[in-house]
Amino acid sequence: MDQTRLKFNKADQPDFFRVLNKRVNQYFKEKNISKKANLNMVLKTTFMLGLYFIPFFFLLSGMITSFGGMILIWGIMGLGMAGIGLCVMHDANHGSYSTNRTINKVVGFVINFMGCFHSTWKIQHNVLHHSYTNINGFDEDTDNPLMRFSPKREPSKRFRYQAYYAPFVYCLMSLNRFLMKDFQQIASFSKNGLLAGEGLTFATALGQLIFHKIWYIALTICLPLFLLDFSFGQIILGFLLMHFICGLILALIFQSAHILEETEFFNPDDQGRMENNWAIHQLRTTANFANTNSLFSWLIGGLNFQIEHHLFPNICHVHYKSLSKIVKSTALEYNLPYHQHTTFLDALKSHFIYLDQLGKGELVHSH
Repeated sequence: MDQTRLKFNKADQPDFFRVLNKRVNQYFKEKNISKKANLNMVLKTTFMLGLYFIPFFFLLSGMITSFGGMILIWGIMGLGMAGIGLCVMHDANHGSYSTNRTINKVVGFVINFMGCFHSTWKIQHNVLHHSYTNINGFDEDTDNPLMRFSPKREPSKRFRYQAYYAPFVYCLMSLNRFLMKDFQQIASFSKNGLLAGEGLTFATALGQLIFHKIWYIALTICLPLFLLDFSFGQIILGFLLMHFICGLILALIFQSAHILEETEFFNPDDQGRMENNWAIHQLRTTANFANTNSLFSWLIGGLNFQIEHHLFPNICHVHYKSLSKIVKSTALEYNLPYHQHTTFLDALKSHFIYLDQLGKGELVHSH
C-alpha cells in the first residue's frame, strides 16, 4: 500500500470544490461564526463524557450490589463510549474541535478511555479512510477478513451469510481494536512509513501503546475487581457488554454512510491514477441519512451528514446541517451525485441488502 503513487484526477471538474469551498467560507464570514466548536458542542461534550464517567464512578462507589444493576451500569457506559467516539474525540482528532491544537490533543486523548490508541486511529481514519474512501487496498475500513465490504474484493462462499452475522462482527469492533488491531497497525504503519507522519518511531509508538493499554486495563478491569464484591467473570461480562454496545453503534453509523447500494468502490489504474478528483470521489463514495432528525443527529455527532464531514473534516460537526444545503445545491449545480436516505432505517436496509449481494458474489464490477 503505497499512498505516494495514488493520484486523484485534478482535471476532473476542478471548479467544483473551489466554488464549494468559497461558498462555505462565505457562509462563516456572513454569519461571523467560527468553524470550530460552539456552546452546543461544549454542552454535548459534557453530556457524553458524563454518560461514560458518571456511571463508572457510581459503579466504583460500591453502591451497586446486584449483578443486574452492575450489568446495567456497564451497558450505559457502552452508550457513553459510543457517544465519546461519535461526538467528542472524533472532532478533536480531526482538529475541528478548536483552533487551539493543545485543546484538540487533550480532548482527542479521551479515545484512550475507549481502549483505543489515538495515534493508530488518526492514521487509519484521518489519513487512509478520509483520503482514500472505498478504494481497494487503501481504505482499511473496507478491509475485514470476516466480511466482503467491496465488490473489488474476490467473492468467496465463506461470505455467503455475512448479512446475517454482520451485527455480531460489528459488536467486536472496539474490542478487536483494543485487543489486536492497534498492535497490528503499529507494525503495518511503521512498515509503510505512516507512523512518521505522527512523529513516531516504531519503538516509541509501541511503548506508548503498551503504556495506554496497561492503564486502561488497570482502570476498567483491575480497579472494579479490587473495589467491588463481584467475581472476575462478572466484571469481564460487564466489560464485554460495554464494548459490544459501543462497537455495534459505531459500526452501524459508519457503515451506513459508505457500504450501500448507491455508493461506489474503486481501484486505481496501473499508474495509480483515479478517475475523479478527490472531492467528487467523496461524493460518489459517501451518503447521508436522517438529515431532518435533529435529535438523532445531535446524539451521533452529526455523522448522518457524512458527505459534509468528508468534504470538510476540519469543520466541527455542529455546522454540518447548515452546510448541507450549500453542498447539495452546489453538487446538483455541477450535475454530481448527492446520496442521502430519508431515515437511518432506510440506510441500514440498503447496507444489509448490499452486504447480502456482496456475500453471495452477485456484485463484481470495477472502475
